[in-house]
Amino acid sequence: MLISQYAYFGLSSLTVSAAEMTAVLGIEPDETMVRGSRSTGPRVLPVLHRWKIVCREPGLGVDEQVARVVARLAPHADAIAALTRRLDAEDGEDGEDGEGPSAVLEVVRVFNDEDGQDRLAGTPPELVEGPGLLGWHLGRDVLAFLHTTGAALDVDEYDHAG
Repeated sequence: MLISQYAYFGLSSLTVSAAEMTAVLGIEPDETMVRGSRSTGPRVLPVLHRWKIVCREPGLGVDEQVARVVARLAPHADAIAALTRRLDAEDGEDGEDGEGPSAVLEVVRVFNDEDGQDRLAGTPPELVEGPGLLGWHLGRDVLAFLHTTGAALDVDEYDHAG
């Protein structure tokens, strides 16, 4: 089975721009979205400003991708927590737009994706180190980071089986 997957930590707000989040945290995001931004194509306009640190590195399990994201952000956990509290207070903890809390650790997985990968394809079982791409877990350090920052965990899984 071919799988595409990635993980990111994101901050979202109705009122605070990604540029302002960057200024407050002093961390350059990997990706941003601007609320109500214009586009030249027929795509949905973002309803929120978003600031993201992302890991899309192929061949890693979800837990490895999450660990890389959290390792980058862990030194800034207190600043992220303070900003999360501010965003939740300004936008409403449950998000006025139904999007949920302002801070989220997101895992996105697409099964049977023709552009996906199988880290174990063609590898004899005795040479495989660690699990394949299907199983994953969150360690105590990740759970502590989520608790400290007030972030939610959201997992989206899609199956493109024909």
